[in-house]
This record gives sequence, structure tokens and C-alpha cells, in this order.
Amino acid sequence: QVRLVESGGGLVQAGGSLRLSCAASGSHASIIAMRWYRRAPEKQRELVAAITDGRYTSYAESVKGRFTISGDNAENTVYLQMDSLKPEDTAVYYCNVVDVLNSIYWGQGTQVTVSS
Repeated sequence: QVRLVESGGGLVQAGGSLRLSCAASGSHASIIAMRWYRRAPEKQRELVAAITDGRYTSYAESVKGRFTISGDNAENTVYLQMDSLKPEDTAVYYCNVVDVLNSIYWGQGTQVTVSS
């Protein structure tokens, strides 16, 4: 059983920064992709950023140039550095991990609130 534990959410003023972390523990095959999703109130879930093979990154257009995803394969941890935060970034952020067997795991979510 794989467990993903997220941390780093909170309340920040517009223009501020937060760093989210997601650590995977438990028995699992090799992780090939780590992603961050978010869901804002009354909106659909959105893929925010992804990292595959520990180095290939992609971002939603809305966060390009402001968010940075990184991963530590040895620690099975993925980070999301969020800078220049905007009120529209307010959402619950979820960590998502895919292993080489295509098993998908989700974290419990962490709230990010950006005040104007």
C-alpha cells in the first residue's frame, strides 16, 4: 500500500510564495511520473505540473513562469514551488504519482488560499 503525504499549503497574500511537498511511502514499483493537480471551488480538477523520469517537466499555461516542479527520486518526494501567487491559484492541491506498473496514487490534498 502506497501512502502520499502532502504538506506546505496555507494562507498567503497575493505575490507571495509557498512550497508544497509530497512524500511517497510504502511498497510500490518504481515511480515514473509525479504530478500536481488542483481543484478550485466549483471548477474541474486541473493538471498543474508534471515531472517524468525525474527530469522532464510540463506546466499548465496558467502557472508557467511562476511554478516549478521538482522531484527527488531517492526520497520519492515531489515538490511544487509556487511564486507570484494569485488569488485564482486558490484551490486544494493534490499530489499524484504513477509507477512503472501504471498504478496511480493520490494524496489527501492540501489547501492553498491566496488573499488579494
